[in-house]
Amino acid sequence: MASGSRNPKKANLLDPHSIKHVLDECVTEIVKSRGYVEDFRLSNLRLFIGTLIIAVALLAQFYPKKFPENRDLLIGCIYVVLNGILQFIGYTKEKSAILFTYPPKGSFNSTGLIVSSKLARFSDMYNLTVASADPKSISANKTVQLTKSVTKWFTKDGILVEGLFWKDVERLIDDYNGERKNK
Repeated sequence: MASGSRNPKKANLLDPHSIKHVLDECVTEIVKSRGYVEDFRLSNLRLFIGTLIIAVALLAQFYPKKFPENRDLLIGCIYVVLNGILQFIGYTKEKSAILFTYPPKGSFNSTGLIVSSKLARFSDMYNLTVASADPKSISANKTVQLTKSVTKWFTKDGILVEGLFWKDVERLIDDYNGERKNK
């Protein structure tokens, strides 16, 4: 599509969650446009565990024994353990990640990316990190970061100036891949 026919991305500048959401969506588009394919395995695992939690809750609801008799087994053990696993995955694996990828097709790199972002409350500084999905791999590159004020990418009306943002994110990906020529 031509850039003139696209709908501009707009954020509520008074809402940091809205700003971060627009930037994160754009980062995902940029990374995918560079040949990286999104890895949904962790998301699928979380959905599977969530489905198990719902199944356990339904089992507890419709179990033939009365509530006090089945409470310890169903809710205390299984429900708490599954929720604990779900929280553990979020805390150890996901952290502030917005995108997990496989390596690009035809690439010599055997590891994908983990793209993370942070926009602290009451701050205008957006922090974007590109790291290897497998930091212990021999083909893992050094983690790179970009920290910049969101005011550099948005107009006063809350419209994202995509060209500027794309250049910054592409430069960060080039830095990660070691392809940037002029620093």
